[in-house]
Amino acid sequence: MELGSQAAGIGALADDTRRALYEYVVAQPGPVGREQAAAALGMAQHNVNFHLDRLVSEGLLGVEYRRLSGKSGPGAGRPSKLYRRGTREFVVSLPPRRYDLVGDILAAAVTRVAEGVPLPQALHEVAREEGRAVGGAADGVPAHEPLAAVAQVLGGQGYEPHLEAGVVVLNNCPFDSLARKHTTLVCGLNRDFVQGVAEGLGCGTVSACLDPEPGRCCVKARIED
Repeated sequence: MELGSQAAGIGALADDTRRALYEYVVAQPGPVGREQAAAALGMAQHNVNFHLDRLVSEGLLGVEYRRLSGKSGPGAGRPSKLYRRGTREFVVSLPPRRYDLVGDILAAAVTRVAEGVPLPQALHEVAREEGRAVGGAADGVPAHEPLAAVAQVLGGQGYEPHLEAGVVVLNNCPFDSLARKHTTLVCGLNRDFVQGVAEGLGCGTVSACLDPEPGRCCVKARIED
């Protein structure tokens, strides 16, 4: 979830000057030069330079170089440093939420439904495949400890897991508001996703099941008997 990195980036906007510069740059139709930003906001040039470069270092803004005169060749002058919105996306949610993940699953399922697959089957297949992809891409997990491996990967997805008497208990539901409104649908694909993670890790003895408790995710994972 990169909470530290995400929080640091967004935290840079707590400064009034940086926030004003960021809002100005991203509102413009094209890249913005330092002089333009300083003039527009009535700020000192040296102050603007420092804060713009801080926004770049945090990934909030990107940089390109271009001669504003449009000329090229000898005598055209040095290219100007221009600022634009950065390509990195910032999302900080406490507790963690993964509505992007459930959105991807639902969108892919709708595509399969349009191809003639029944909706329940499409949701089951897509959620499981997404989980397998996440599990299969994981590195550095304790493969000899299946439950610990599953817990570690789910921790990276925002589930806040812990092991309790041989069961992976998930303290947080990344799909909370949707699960409250559409419990059967979302909890079902949640279980399939967790099962897919276990399969992607090669933890074939781990089974995900619905076992809801107040204030926790409805899914738990345990070793099959």
